Amino acid sequence: MIKEITYLGKIIRVDSGIVEAEVTNDIPSSAPIINGRLYKIGQIGTFVRIPVGNISIYGIVSSVSNIPSKADSADMLFNTGSRYLSIQLVGEKVGDGNFEKGIGTYPTINDEVHLVVEKDLFEIYGKQEQGALEIGTHSSSDNLRVYVDTHKLILRHCAILGSTGSGKSNTIVSILKGILNDYKGSRIILVDPHGEYSTAFPSARVFRINDPTNRLQIPFWLMNFEELSYFLVGATQKDEQRPEYRKFREMIVERKRANCSGLKSGMVNPVFVNADSPIPFNVRELWHEIHWWLNASFSESAIEKQTKKTACVENEGNYENLEPPSFKAYAVGTAAPYKSKHFQEFFSYEKKLLSRLKDSNYDYLFNTQDYKDISSPKDLHDLLNSWIGCDERLVILDLSGIPFEVLDITVGLITRFVYDSMFWGRNEEYTGKSRPILLAYEEAHSYLDKSSNSNYSKAAVEQIFKEGRKFGIGAMVISQRPSEISDTILAQVGTFIALRLTNSGDQSIVKSSAPDNLTSLIDLLPSLRTGEAIIIGESIVIPSRVRIRLNHPRPMSEDPKLIEQWQKEFSTNCENYKAVVTAIREQRLGGGTHGT
Repeated sequence: MIKEITYLGKIIRVDSGIVEAEVTNDIPSSAPIINGRLYKIGQIGTFVRIPVGNISIYGIVSSVSNIPSKADSADMLFNTGSRYLSIQLVGEKVGDGNFEKGIGTYPTINDEVHLVVEKDLFEIYGKQEQGALEIGTHSSSDNLRVYVDTHKLILRHCAILGSTGSGKSNTIVSILKGILNDYKGSRIILVDPHGEYSTAFPSARVFRINDPTNRLQIPFWLMNFEELSYFLVGATQKDEQRPEYRKFREMIVERKRANCSGLKSGMVNPVFVNADSPIPFNVRELWHEIHWWLNASFSESAIEKQTKKTACVENEGNYENLEPPSFKAYAVGTAAPYKSKHFQEFFSYEKKLLSRLKDSNYDYLFNTQDYKDISSPKDLHDLLNSWIGCDERLVILDLSGIPFEVLDITVGLITRFVYDSMFWGRNEEYTGKSRPILLAYEEAHSYLDKSSNSNYSKAAVEQIFKEGRKFGIGAMVISQRPSEISDTILAQVGTFIALRLTNSGDQSIVKSSAPDNLTSLIDLLPSLRTGEAIIIGESIVIPSRVRIRLNHPRPMSEDPKLIEQWQKEFSTNCENYKAVVTAIREQRLGGGTHGT
């Protein structure tokens, strides 16, 4: 009987989703040429086909050996010179139907095993159906384009992982540009901690600190009370039973309720307002009030009689300028003026709050111009429109000027604000499920660290990964250190795009988190070429090794041209560094990089 040119051998062992095949010795070459293309037999990560009646079962070669995996000593002597392939089954194709992941029919002993040639791969990959996003070409064929299911890629969430220099940034750009080119109604927010991506997306709307055109403004009053109390005065939920903590909450609720009638996004019933409600109030006035009661002197000694009317005020101060009020000095002994008996427990709160307000690093929270308090010209509907309703479908939030110690809380604010807009607006025409959105988190390990005690961003992003899909929110985490990212987040990832990873701990995380149990492919991670990725998960028809499209312009994350630059001669002049020092002092990039 004449065997097909693709014939490799026969099945000798079946063990659940793993089968073993013995390669025939009749193959004339270990690298046959079929239809003009060279194929290597037994290459780890390559596909094989097992025909069973009108069903073609596909598998991936996971290991190659010269002895069977279950061989005893006698078998080892007898079979010397033969080759054995361990094959992990991944899916099947019935007749002329479409390839489907998962196995319904298992091969049996002596079933034939065949090489998967380019024609077979085209039958699996080559159909560009509606909703497919081209991501690159198959590593075994430059002619074979690989597509992912856009719906599953976004709403089932994805992770892009790779060591420095592996091509991770190019992969992100490739995916985002593909989405923007294919879908005119798409919406994407990219959280960019290092300010790398504006060069790759010239038409994107980029928000930066100190940018006069698109200034990043995140009003502090967007924080819930837990975040607000921690950020403003260093209090945590452990302080819930302390009187100052409860009083601080009351003061904030009081101010928020008082401002309900002046909102620009409609009227809000004060009955429904609590400490978490995102309603503007003047935090400087709050500090002034605390300072006033803490330091006032009175003509009366009894606490119930120490009121605004009995206060011995000399100067009310100016809360907008952080000028404290002044009072008549306390008298000695039992004479008036008497020392305040109010708010004595607020002493540390007042000092911490004043310190925050005086620190210019937090101007993007406190001095937001457009959203500072109830009298400001804009409200949250304007902020939503600028982020997710603008003409530019990609919005980049450049967080490079934000102090690292508040990066966590900032990302948490952004995430929760977008989530709330999609959750509470889920029945509206311009948001929610009617207009899904993608949130992409670059350098995710910096603020989604599973070992971090500070977890405001982690809690918010975990909620997106667990519940966002139901309300039209997809999420993408991007990281060079997957081993440091929250386990909850990785467990919810539907598609992994893993580029070269050299750290064994990071490789293990991908192995344990990936939805497809394909250790043979994941074991290839350290040896991948730059720009090459293993893609596994719900969005791809079959786990694959893919070469990602190269994109221009590139993000600023690419390596500097060291040799080219070191061959130049530069003048030694301290004047050259004035602009650098100015940028350091202003925490703002100058025109030599990407402007403002």
